[in-house]
Amino acid sequence: MPRSRNATQSSLRPHRVLLTSDTHVPTRARALPRPLLDAIDEADAVFHAGDWTDTATLELFTARARRLVAVHGNNDGPDLRARLPEVAHAELGGVRFAVVHETGPAQGREKRCAERFPRTDVLVFGHSHIPWDTTAPGGLRLLNPGSPTDRRRQPYRTYMTACAVGGKITDVTLHRIEAAEAR
Repeated sequence: MPRSRNATQSSLRPHRVLLTSDTHVPTRARALPRPLLDAIDEADAVFHAGDWTDTATLELFTARARRLVAVHGNNDGPDLRARLPEVAHAELGGVRFAVVHETGPAQGREKRCAERFPRTDVLVFGHSHIPWDTTAPGGLRLLNPGSPTDRRRQPYRTYMTACAVGGKITDVTLHRIEAAEAR
C-alpha cells in the first residue's frame, strides 16, 4: 500500500525519541531524576516499557511528553493495567516501533522477538533493568533502556535516546545517571 504524502514527509523529519522503563516510583525512588525529566521535555516521543508502579508517574509523563507510547509491566496494579496495554505500537519517522515490558530470558531473545513482532523495526522492552541493544538476524532492533531509578546489578541508572528518521533509527545513546542526579 503506498504511503501518503504526509506519511512520507513525516518519515523524512528527524524525530527525537526517549526510551525508558522500570521507573518504579515511589517504590524504588521518591522521584524521577532531573536528567530524565529534561529528556522528556526535549523528546518528540517518549516510549515507556512499563513498571510505573503508580498512576502519578503516568500522569507526569502524560502531562510532559509531546507523545507517549507506553505499556504496563508486571509490577503495575489494576489502575495502570486499565489505562495501558500490554503491547503498544507506533510509527515515527518511518520507523515501526513496538513496546512491551517482558521478553523472556536473554538466551534466544532475538529469534523469539523477531517471530513475535514480524512487522516491527524497533522493539523497546524493559523488566530486567539491564540495558540491551542488539539486532536480530532479520533486522529487528531490540532496545532495553535499563532503569532510571533502580540500577539493580548495573553500575548506573540509565535511559536511552535516539533519532527516528527516513525509516531508520540512529544515534542510539545510553545515558548514565550519576548517583547525585538520581536523588
